[in-house]
Amino acid sequence: MARPFKKPQDKQAVRRPVSDEAAAQEPAQRLHKLLAMAGLGSRRDMEKLIESGRVMVNGVVAQLGAGVTKYDEIKVDNRPIRLSFTPELPQVLIYHKPDDEIVSADDPEGRASVFDKLPRIKDAKWIAIGRLDMNTSGLLIFTTSGELANRFMHPRYEVEREYAVRVFGELTDEQIDMLKQGIELEDGPAAFDSIVAQGGEGANHWYQVILREGRNREVRRLFEAFQMPVSRLMRVRFGPVTLPSRVKRGGMLKLDTKQVTGLMEWAGLEVPKAPPRQLNQREKDKVTTVFTPKVRKRRGGVLEHQPKERTVDGQTVEHKTGERKTSERKTDENRKQGSRTRTTTGEKRKPAKNRRIRG
Repeated sequence: MARPFKKPQDKQAVRRPVSDEAAAQEPAQRLHKLLAMAGLGSRRDMEKLIESGRVMVNGVVAQLGAGVTKYDEIKVDNRPIRLSFTPELPQVLIYHKPDDEIVSADDPEGRASVFDKLPRIKDAKWIAIGRLDMNTSGLLIFTTSGELANRFMHPRYEVEREYAVRVFGELTDEQIDMLKQGIELEDGPAAFDSIVAQGGEGANHWYQVILREGRNREVRRLFEAFQMPVSRLMRVRFGPVTLPSRVKRGGMLKLDTKQVTGLMEWAGLEVPKAPPRQLNQREKDKVTTVFTPKVRKRRGGVLEHQPKERTVDGQTVEHKTGERKTSERKTDENRKQGSRTRTTTGEKRKPAKNRRIRG
């Protein structure tokens, strides 16, 4: 028996608490922050998304700076979005970045990016703690906590960065003292907190350096000030996190609950009191196992996808261009060109060997 036709309602039911008193006690959180935590983009991108009028709260277009609770219904492009209001322990990944990869989610040139290898997560977004140049390898940390990332990267905290550097040439004792005291660069004075010679072969020498800021190409520019180009640069430590020797180049390791809790305490951040999510056996094995991530198809942010046009009756409008793919057009052209060539020459195709020819 067919189901009777049900007339669609003009307004959808809004989730509301049992009483207004419970709604008043529920603390509101910024909408753009929650959208960013859901993995839809950065906070700045979410502000642009709200300003464009594509986000709705309880059937009303959201305004920039609006606060929402778990009882509100959020939609982006008329699609319901599930937001997480309860703070959970963030996730942290350690990645041994190889050369020839950029630390950027958006690259107009389409180069290989470290974000192409990150595992997918629900209701969150990966944040790179610090950046490494395309030609710099070593420790790269990812987390889902913006506060933890800020504790690592903000200049006022002066978190140590340790690098292994190979240069063409050898520093004198006077030059080492100058690098410790500080020299003037284009964007201001810079210095190493520590620099220790690690030996070398021939004209190449290794040095272990430590500094407390992360300006663009700062380590390379300090050595280039003495006409010593850097041939290899590798970050081995960032704050309390050291690159494990078992994580080889291109490998990735997910920190367990105890390690993440230690990072939160080091950063002076409040550890969520909610019990951690129960992991299945496969997830438990992956936490303590070094794995090589697979490159996945790059997906653009929500701002790159324009909303679909809808008619009055709610149907999606499909645009028919009538154009075929370039590869299909080229295939047809090659077929036509091949047939013209055979017709012009008048040559017959030779029969295959061991094939019976009828008289």
